[in-house]
Amino acid sequence: MSPALDTTYIRPQDREEVIRDAVWDSVVVVDIDHRPPDGEISARMDVGTVGPLRVCSARSTAVRLRRTERLVRKDEEPSLFLSLQVTGTSMGAQYGRECVVGPGEFAVFRSNAPYTLLFDEGVDHHFLRLPLAALALPDRLLRDATTVTFGADDPLARLAYTYFSQLAVSGELHRGDAAEAVAAPSIELLRAVLASRHGDAQRAKGPLEATLGLRIRRYIREHLADPELSAARIAAAHGISVRHLYAVLSRAGISLGDWIRAQRLDACRRELAGPAGRSRTVAAIGRSWGFVNATHFSRVFKEAYGLSPRAWRDQRHDWCSSP
Repeated sequence: MSPALDTTYIRPQDREEVIRDAVWDSVVVVDIDHRPPDGEISARMDVGTVGPLRVCSARSTAVRLRRTERLVRKDEEPSLFLSLQVTGTSMGAQYGRECVVGPGEFAVFRSNAPYTLLFDEGVDHHFLRLPLAALALPDRLLRDATTVTFGADDPLARLAYTYFSQLAVSGELHRGDAAEAVAAPSIELLRAVLASRHGDAQRAKGPLEATLGLRIRRYIREHLADPELSAARIAAAHGISVRHLYAVLSRAGISLGDWIRAQRLDACRRELAGPAGRSRTVAAIGRSWGFVNATHFSRVFKEAYGLSPRAWRDQRHDWCSSP
């Protein structure tokens, strides 16, 4: 993500104006009422984009944000905001309703209706803005979903919180092919969360299934180092049968065993070529990525890349040290 604002090196008397301009340019036009207990305002904000999603991570002293009727009338692109709480609590109000949001929870608000967000303990949040048109959900459903706390007691909301929090901070997902790949599944996951909360199970089922393959592959990447990673464990983590798991991966053209091995080998190849390749043994690097048998690791590595792990490591470091 790119830093859109950091008041550390801005004179205190200039910070209110600088913060307002940054929020208006990067997120949304709102009235900002600063009220830090010690009288000094500070803020940091990082922004990025993932397809039509605008992503912002922010920390600041206590503040109240108001989207007034006057500002709503100027909105050229009605959007939905996800407000994901990292630490502390906040309060939101829209359509005459209020909600309190705590760590690990989130709420949504519409930009084309007045709302208020109150951060008495300061801001420690991820915000995501998505055009309403991209969601293609009924107006009544969207209205009913606002000012509702989506919490850890809802497994789908819990999944969405983890997913969107990671999306907010992963700069590598905001660029190029990665951004293009995750944009559509991100929208579908949000559609599933909102539709499910509204009680529209049929409308939610399709989006949730559409994101399943992406979530499975992400889970595998995060657990490559676990030598006990298996189809049964992956399926259980996603609440599906092993048969369903294989069917989802098959539709994506993936053979589970081959794909896991390829991902592990690629991780080993990168580590062998890096600084760790000089300080750790080949067998230790293989074990750290799930290859418990050194002989097997060496054989499959050579089959994949035409060189043994040791030869690959030596070759890469010889090149790096050549004048």
